[in-house]
Amino acid sequence: MKRIVLILFFVQFTYGQDDFLAKQYFNDGEYEKAVVFYENLVRQQPRRSDYFEGLVACYQQLEEYQKAESFLLQKIDAGSPYPTIYIELGYNYRLQNQPGMAEKYYQLALETIEENPNFGYGVGFRFQRYALLDYALKAYGRAMELNPELDYNFQMARIYGEQGKVEQMFDSYLDLILSGKTSKANVLRNIDSFINFDPQNENNILLKKILLQKAQRNPDLLWNELLSWLFVQQKQYYNAFVQEKAIYRRADGSSFQRMQGLGGVALENDAFEDARTIFEYIEKNSREPVVALNAQLHLIDIDLIEEVSQKDLSQIEQRFELLLERYGYQSETLQLQIAYANFLTFKRDRPDEAEEILQKTLDLSLARFPEAYVKLALGDILVFNQKFNQALILFTQVQKSLKNDVLGQDARFKVAQTSFYKGDFDWALTQLKVLRSSTSQLIANDAMQLSLLISDNSFEDSTQTALKKFARADLLAYQNKSDDAIALFNDILENHKGEKIEDDTLLKQGELFEQQKNYSAAEFNYIKIVEFYGNGILADDAHFALAELYRTVLENPQKAMAHYERIIYNYQDSYFFPQARKNFRLLRGDSIN
Repeated sequence: MKRIVLILFFVQFTYGQDDFLAKQYFNDGEYEKAVVFYENLVRQQPRRSDYFEGLVACYQQLEEYQKAESFLLQKIDAGSPYPTIYIELGYNYRLQNQPGMAEKYYQLALETIEENPNFGYGVGFRFQRYALLDYALKAYGRAMELNPELDYNFQMARIYGEQGKVEQMFDSYLDLILSGKTSKANVLRNIDSFINFDPQNENNILLKKILLQKAQRNPDLLWNELLSWLFVQQKQYYNAFVQEKAIYRRADGSSFQRMQGLGGVALENDAFEDARTIFEYIEKNSREPVVALNAQLHLIDIDLIEEVSQKDLSQIEQRFELLLERYGYQSETLQLQIAYANFLTFKRDRPDEAEEILQKTLDLSLARFPEAYVKLALGDILVFNQKFNQALILFTQVQKSLKNDVLGQDARFKVAQTSFYKGDFDWALTQLKVLRSSTSQLIANDAMQLSLLISDNSFEDSTQTALKKFARADLLAYQNKSDDAIALFNDILENHKGEKIEDDTLLKQGELFEQQKNYSAAEFNYIKIVEFYGNGILADDAHFALAELYRTVLENPQKAMAHYERIIYNYQDSYFFPQARKNFRLLRGDSIN
C-alpha cells in the first residue's frame, strides 16, 4: 500500500514539475524547451484544454503551423470537439495567410451556438482573445437571440469600446446600469478609460450629450447622478452641485451625504468658492444638527485657508464661541471642540485655553475611538506648549489602546516625533524602528525619513549638535514660528556645511519658504538637493516638490514633467511614485483611469 502511495505521489510531483517548467519556459520565450514539456503533458492528460492550447501556442510561436494544424484536426476528428477548437484552427490558418480557410472554421464555431446557445460565452470570449471583434459580437448577439435569459451586453459594450464605437459603447453601458444588470461602479470604471478632466474632450462632450438626452426621455435620478460624476471628473464642482441639488430635492428620504462628499472633493482640489457654495447650502437646509455643524466647520476651514487678518481671526473666534454655546460639550460634536482647540492653539497662540476645552471634553463618557481622537488632539496641543512629558503620556495611552489600528500607529509616530523635539533621540529611534513596517505607507515613509535623519547624524556627530538644532527648528516650524525656524535652519547650513544634515535642512527650509510664498527661495533649496544630493534619500522628495511647484504655482508644465519623469524612471520605490506618474500623464494629456 505504501508503495502505491509513493508511486502516485511521484507521478503527481512529475506532473506538477512539468507544468511549472512548461509555463516558465513559455513565459520566458524559450518555446523550443516549452514545447517538449507541453507535448509530454498532453500525452499524460489529453483532456486538459490548457495543455493542448499551450502546445498549439508553442507550435505557432515556432512557426510550425503544420504541426498545430495536424494536432487540432486530430482533436476535431476524435468527435464532440469544444467549439473553441474551430477558432484555434481558424486562427492557425490566419497565421499562414489563408483567410478563406480561417473563415470556414470561424463559421463552424458560430454554428455550434445554433445547437447550444450556452456556447456563446466561450466562443465570444475566444474570438475576443484573438481580436476578432466582429465575430465575438456575432457570437454574443446570436446566443442572446436564441436564449433571452443569457446576458452578454457587458462584454459587447467593452467590444464597442475596443472598436472605437464610443457612442454605442456609452449607450450600452448606460442601459446596463438602468436595467440593474451590472453595478454602477463597475460600469464607471470602464467609462473612465474613455474620458478625462477636459470638458472639451470629444468623448466627454459625447457622454454629456447622451446623458442629457436620456434625462429628457426618461427623467430618472440615475442620469443626474451620472452627470454629477462626469462634472466631478472634469473638476466642474458647481455643475455637479446643481445635479446634486436636483437629486436631493427629488429623492425620497434623501440625505446630504452625497453633497457633503462633493464639498469635500471640491475643498481637496482647492475649489474654495465652489466648496463654500456647497457647504453654505448644506448648513442652510439641513435639519440634522451634526450635519449643519460639519458644514459650518468646513466654512471656517475655507476662511482660514485664505490670508486672514487679526480682525478676521477675531470674527472666526466669535463664530466658534457661538457654535460652542449652541451645541455645548457633547460626544456627538467632538469635531467642534477639537477644531476650536486647534484654532486657539495654531492660529491664536493660546494653547492653555485649548487644553482646558479638550480636558473638559475628556470628562465626557466617550467610546474608545472618540476618546483616542481627543487625546491625540490634546497631545498635539501639549507638544505645541512644550509640555512634552504630558503629551507622551497621552500618545502612549492611545498607542497601547489601539496598537493594531492605524490610529495606534499614528500615536506611536507622535511619541517618536515628540521625543525628537525633546532631544531624546534614542527613544525616538526605538519607536521609529517599529513603524518602518507600518501598514500605513505615509507613516512608514515618515518613520523611515526621521529614523535616517537621527541615525545618520548621530553616527557622524557624537555630540549631535546639528541634530539638536534641527529638532529645535522643526519644533519652531510646528509652532508656526516660521521666521525663527528659517533662521535656525540657516545657522545649520552655514555652520554645518557638508554634513549629512544639510539636505534635510534644505528640504525643511524649502517647505517653509513655500508656506511663506517665497517660491524662488524654495525652488533654490530643492534644486540644490537634486544637484548635490542626487543619490541621497531625499532626492525623490526634492524632485516631487519641484514638480509640484512648477505645476501648481510657477506654471511651467515642461519642467514639472521633467521632475515627475525623474521619479518615474529612477525612484520606482518612492512614496511619491504613484502620484508622480498620474500627474505626469495628466500634463501629457493622457486619459487617466
